[in-house]
Amino acid sequence: MSKKLHDQANALIIQRQQTNEAQNSLNDAKQALDDLEARAQVNHADLNNLLTLSEAAVAHGVTLPKGVSFDMEAFEIEETRLPIAPLDHVSIEDEEDWEGYLAKVQLYAARNELTLHKDPFAHLMSPTQKIALEKRIREDFSLKAANCDKFDYMIAGTCGLIGGLVDILFVGMPREGALTEFTDDVTDGFVQKFAGWFGWKGPREGKDPTASAIGFLERTFKVNYDQSTGNGKNGVGGVFKMSMDNHHIKSLGHSPDIVGLFFSILGQFTNTSYFVDGGRVISIDTESFELKGSTFASKVFSGFVNWMGHLVSDMAGSSGAKGRGAGIPIPFFSLLQFIDVGAFGQHRQSFAKVAVQVFEQGYDFRHGMALAIPVMVTELLTRIMWTFKRRFSHGLPWGECLPSANNPELRRMLLVGHGTLCIVDGADAALRSGGEMINFMLRSNLIAWARFGSLALKELRASYCAGNLDAEAVDEYLEKEYQRLLS
Repeated sequence: MSKKLHDQANALIIQRQQTNEAQNSLNDAKQALDDLEARAQVNHADLNNLLTLSEAAVAHGVTLPKGVSFDMEAFEIEETRLPIAPLDHVSIEDEEDWEGYLAKVQLYAARNELTLHKDPFAHLMSPTQKIALEKRIREDFSLKAANCDKFDYMIAGTCGLIGGLVDILFVGMPREGALTEFTDDVTDGFVQKFAGWFGWKGPREGKDPTASAIGFLERTFKVNYDQSTGNGKNGVGGVFKMSMDNHHIKSLGHSPDIVGLFFSILGQFTNTSYFVDGGRVISIDTESFELKGSTFASKVFSGFVNWMGHLVSDMAGSSGAKGRGAGIPIPFFSLLQFIDVGAFGQHRQSFAKVAVQVFEQGYDFRHGMALAIPVMVTELLTRIMWTFKRRFSHGLPWGECLPSANNPELRRMLLVGHGTLCIVDGADAALRSGGEMINFMLRSNLIAWARFGSLALKELRASYCAGNLDAEAVDEYLEKEYQRLLS
């Protein structure tokens, strides 16, 4: 629990104490008023009796005997007051900040001998509320094993099969599938639009618009780690072999993930380029490069903008590339170069070199977007069918049919669906590649395998921890409940 929530809860306890004190005083005042009302009713009844007797006396002609007179005595009304002590309170000024208010709350607690609790929320709930909360946590937040029926497995398998067919028929090899052509066109359009946001006016007459936009972005977002060959003016001095086709995967700053962001900003600050070759990181000193900005934070932001803009400039290949060009790698694909083991193919190459050659043949970010489409098809179909089954087969209200990742049956169905997709993809890649490692990877859907792997880990964890509480879900729920109590 955060300190702010803890302080807010203690302040709420003090406010509740003040409310109780005020309520007690109001109860005392109400009791006094009730007593006065009771006395007034008695006096009213006595007065009515006197009036009745007087009216009866007058009606019967009763008169005082001669010589009898009234002896009038002054009657002094005695006042009785019920003293109500003034209530202690926490005064709040117009410009009072939270820390000042909290200090006054602590002084109030000290004056009234109140204890500020280590677990204040335990004192904000009644015993009934505590029992209800504990019951809900046990029922809703314990890790449960899936209880799927045969129809759940059939539905999930069918959804995965549909995704697998989409992968085989419309993705296939890089540069060949219809979906890869579609994502190439989408990428070209995005690069042109992105360049337009930063001042690109369009291509010259007769020039390719995508190449023109890429050239504009390369000039606008310059970085110091864009070496593209092993030797030459824009090379790495022969430290290792590199070409125009693979420099984006070898350069860690060109990876569109947290690893790429780290090495990009580090390289821009230290005038260094970082590459991967032979399973190790290689640093190359570059020419002096100065980031814009007068403070450290502004320089970091400038480095981030340079990294992002330069990635977009390389998404669709370089401005001088022929044909499709080499784009940027799929997120975290560059890390496969650290797996420098094995001996595959005729030339007995390591897995790291195989990964580089796979990238050189078009297995880049654009192809990765195409690979993600069958995965999304499988995911959406499975979730939609699970929702419809709960609504129309089980008759549950729509509110209980929302596809939550915490539902064990949906989690199992997603595992089966994506597992089926991977089986179809793996079988197709194995048959068409003829056992050749590079072709096998070119035909494999790494996005699907990554999604299946994450689901498999979740399912293993749920199976192992079945019956235990899901601590993350409980913490998230309790945080929301605390906020609700404080609102």
